[in-house]
Amino acid sequence: MIKKLAKLKYLPNNFHIIENGDYVICAVSGKKIYLEKLTYWNVELQEPYFSYHEAFLKREQLNKK
Repeated sequence: MIKKLAKLKYLPNNFHIIENGDYVICAVSGKKIYLEKLTYWNVELQEPYFSYHEAFLKREQLNKK
């Protein structure tokens, strides 16, 4: 493990690694998400989420606008 922030392109059912690294940062909580644990993201916003909870919070936030 190199403990470096990765840069990704989020796709509908996958992601493409643009810059190698071990983790990304959750757009809602700021927590580190190791790539092997990355499950939730938003393709349109190009944002990763730590868990379903953060993804839900982001969706609720967007629906209020």
